[in-house]
Amino acid sequence: MERRIETKCIQDGYQPKKGEPRQLPIIQSTTFKYDTSDEMGRLFDLEDDGYFYTRLQNPTNDAVAAKICSLEGGVAAMLTSSGQAANFYAIFNICEAGDHFIASSSIYGGTFNLFGVTMKKMGIECTFIDQNLPAEELEKYFKPNTKAVFGETITNPTVSVFDIEKFATLAHKHGVPLIVDNTFATPVNCQPFRWGADIVTHSTTKYMDGHAIGVGGCIVDSGNFDWLAQKEKYPGLTTPDESYHGIVYAERFGKGAYITKATAQLMRDFGSIQSPQNAFYLNIGLETLPLRMKQHCRNALAVAEYLKANDKVAWVSYPDLEGDSCHALAKKYLPNGSCGVLAFGLKGGRETSIAFMDKLKLASIVTHVADSKTCLLHPASHTHRQMTDEQLREAGVAPDLIRLSVGIEHVDDIIADLEQALDQI
Repeated sequence: MERRIETKCIQDGYQPKKGEPRQLPIIQSTTFKYDTSDEMGRLFDLEDDGYFYTRLQNPTNDAVAAKICSLEGGVAAMLTSSGQAANFYAIFNICEAGDHFIASSSIYGGTFNLFGVTMKKMGIECTFIDQNLPAEELEKYFKPNTKAVFGETITNPTVSVFDIEKFATLAHKHGVPLIVDNTFATPVNCQPFRWGADIVTHSTTKYMDGHAIGVGGCIVDSGNFDWLAQKEKYPGLTTPDESYHGIVYAERFGKGAYITKATAQLMRDFGSIQSPQNAFYLNIGLETLPLRMKQHCRNALAVAEYLKANDKVAWVSYPDLEGDSCHALAKKYLPNGSCGVLAFGLKGGRETSIAFMDKLKLASIVTHVADSKTCLLHPASHTHRQMTDEQLREAGVAPDLIRLSVGIEHVDDIIADLEQALDQI
């Protein structure tokens, strides 16, 4: 019988045997011993499974990756040092110099910069699109060298809902996978594979960790994309890898090819590992994820309704609100609630928003988002400050936009803090 997600968050990933620790142990070792040279050699040839160096794989990390894989309904997963590393690996695993991919313009500012600036220097072109355009208009952005489509289930910081099914249909029509960053929704509130996505990424730093303790990321593969059917597009997966004695990943590893290549090549060469200590913290956070997401969503909806009714507030964006532009998509993809993050602006514009934030006492101004404590920031001044006004407008980031991450404190205390700050402006 298929277990419910609450049970998976507790039980999956690590199954202790007789006499072994009940809690997932931290394997804090860089390296692992073998009895013969041949045993070690077979690991380097990818002929046997096992651990030999933590830069590639670690038992603690793999257990937590397996849990996240189970939560998303995938076939294979890997942890990375951060969400940024996860998104970079997800794209770079199938793109190389001369290739092109498509991304929503509404994604997190750091990812926007990674795709539009840093990866451009590597010869990989990204076209940013308005995710709200109809499918027939989006068709024109696909090119012969397009290798992937990327979006966020719930965008950061505009809190819009990505139409997964629409983009999955488009991507598959053009023979490319859809990659979805599911950080804000988490698999508790949305499982993108059910709607046609092929690969999911996470910044585990956010709700999965839940306590702002450890930075980390994760990539999960559905195993559904047929790389061999698009052999010419993806030579890295469908032609011999000379750095591993001519292995063809898609032929040797089947549905596990994508994650195996990302581990064997990218983690080997870039080394963006998540520490076993952070993976241990992440696993503890995952155990309470369903409980916390319910409280985040319940609190955020109450806060959104309060702000919407306040005459000093110009606008509120939160998908769970009746009348929100993304409410229909939220009902489709996020029927149990979206997340604890909302966006709003105050009458008076940028300066008023900044003045309001400085008056808060319970909520703190931090770079972080999506943990147990209420916090906020002003993207135009903080996370997106590297973007031009034109780029901000393209991403839907208004100058007065405040990103409020509603925590799991008592909602009356959160609203009281907002009220006293609003009373001072």
